[in-house]
Amino acid sequence: MRHTVLNNHPISGLYGITPDMADTDDLLARTEQVLKGGARLIQYRNKAADEALRHDQAKSLLQLCQSYGIPMIVNDHVNLAAEIDADGVHVGAHDTGIKTARRLLGANKIIGASCYNALELAIQAEKNSADYIAFGAFYPTLTKQAAVVAPISILNNAKKMLTVPIVSIGGINLTNALPLIKSGVDAVAICSALYQTEDPCNTAETFARFFD
Repeated sequence: MRHTVLNNHPISGLYGITPDMADTDDLLARTEQVLKGGARLIQYRNKAADEALRHDQAKSLLQLCQSYGIPMIVNDHVNLAAEIDADGVHVGAHDTGIKTARRLLGANKIIGASCYNALELAIQAEKNSADYIAFGAFYPTLTKQAAVVAPISILNNAKKMLTVPIVSIGGINLTNALPLIKSGVDAVAICSALYQTEDPCNTAETFARFFD
């Protein structure tokens, strides 16, 4: 059964992931451009921030996303997501478990799960009530060193075995996104190619048009 948040905001299209940025004003300005360009979901991810900065940035980012009617979820930090009443959380294999996250956040929040290149993890994550599954990295990525490599062929198999939306992640840019989208992914998660560009709004618009 789909949760209420997903009924209003299906996981599809452009999924923006924030980079490690200490300048909160710059983070918010770039995210607003990404939202104006058509992002359908924002994930707050800052591996370099301390607890205080992470809290302030996440809260400010949530308010910004709410003004655009777009969900904002928190990477890894389930307690932070619960504290600021974010729209959900994204967890990896070594983070808080999906069942624990669901218990802390409730039925109407988005829970996404990284499953790398493992269909068995994805099947179990769906059973545990994950709202979407993320596979990757499909391409070399600057965001995560020594990232697990996922073949595009996993997407065809996943579409046959899963009912929840599928997200592709890892090194995706304007020149390599289309093969993933044509393979049937519901969304592409973009960090560097979206935020580290001179015109995040125009870049976001281009990514969003790929799904038209």
